[in-house]
Amino acid sequence: MPTPPNILTIAGSDSGGGAGIQADLKTIMALGGYGMSVITALTAQNGQGVTGIHAPDPDFVALELNTVLEGFPVAAAKTGMLFSAGIIRAISPILRQRKFPLVADPVSVSQSGSRLLQEDAVTALKEEILPGCDLLTPNRPEAEMLTGLSIVDVEDAFAAGEKLLSMGAKAVLIKGGHMDSSIVVTDCLCLPGQEPRALPQAKVETENNHGTGCTLSAAIATGLGKGLPLQVAVTKAQEFLNLALRKSYSPGKGCGPVNHAAALNV
Repeated sequence: MPTPPNILTIAGSDSGGGAGIQADLKTIMALGGYGMSVITALTAQNGQGVTGIHAPDPDFVALELNTVLEGFPVAAAKTGMLFSAGIIRAISPILRQRKFPLVADPVSVSQSGSRLLQEDAVTALKEEILPGCDLLTPNRPEAEMLTGLSIVDVEDAFAAGEKLLSMGAKAVLIKGGHMDSSIVVTDCLCLPGQEPRALPQAKVETENNHGTGCTLSAAIATGLGKGLPLQVAVTKAQEFLNLALRKSYSPGKGCGPVNHAAALNV
C-alpha cells in the first residue's frame, strides 16, 4: 500500500469528540491521510456546550510543533482553535518556514456560542496567521470579525473575501452555513486575480452539525496534501462534509457531530 500523506492539525481538543483535534484526525484518516496533532488547548465540552478551557504554555505548543516537524515530512497542515495571542506568536515564526500548504480556520466561537479565541488573539491572528496562509476558511461571523464588514448575502461574502485577500491570505473560502437559505449552502471561494466563485451544496436539515468547520478545513488540507488543486480539494471536502451531515447522528445529549465514517461504508 502507498504511504499516506502526513497531515498536521494545530488546534484545540474537544473532549466530546465531535470538533477540534478529534474531528480533524477522524477526517484525515477517513480521507486517506496520516493525522498528527499539535494541541493548543484542552476544552471540557459536550454536545450542550463548553464548560472550561485550559491552554498549555505557548512555548510548549511551539515545542509540540517543532518536534512533529523534526520527525515527519508534513504534506499539509491546518490550524483551528489557537486560543491566545501568546500561542499564535509562538508558532507563527515556525509556520512561516514551512514548505507545505496551510489551511487556516480562524475558529473563534463554538457551535454552542462559547468563545474559543481571546480578544487580544484577533489582532495576532490577522498579523501572524492570515498573511501567507494558502487558504483561509472563515464562516460568516468570523469573516465579519476579521474584516469589519457586514455579510448578508453572497455578494457581501465576495467583498469580504476580496478584503481578506488584500490582508495577505493567498485564497479565501467563506463558508455559507450561517447565511439564510432553505435550499442550499453556498461557500464563496476567492482567488487573487480571478472572479469569485460560488460553490453551492444542498442544505442538510439536521441539528447534528457540531464540528462542521473543523471537518471541512481538515478535509481540504488532506486533499491538498494528496496533491489536489485547491478548488478540487475544496469541492471534494464539501462533498465529504455534506455526506457526513446527511448521515449524522447524536451519540449523546445536545448537538451531535457529523458522521466522519459515512464515506467508509462500514
